[in-house]
Amino acid sequence: MEKEELLEAIEKLLSFDGNETSINPDYLEYFTIEELEAIKRKLEEKYETMVEENLEWMQQFKKET
Repeated sequence: MEKEELLEAIEKLLSFDGNETSINPDYLEYFTIEELEAIKRKLEEKYETMVEENLEWMQQFKKET
């Protein structure tokens, strides 16, 4: 994956709440691909955890049959 693609993926993960997030592309020269991949992985982990926690919370409102 190219740096630009990783930056787009990171921006998308940061925009999970509907608010568009953009990162200055000039920062790409300061990060290695490995660093960007690590950032992306960490954000994915946080997103997955947040989704799981929200699902657990929402289960309490589920109507039992």
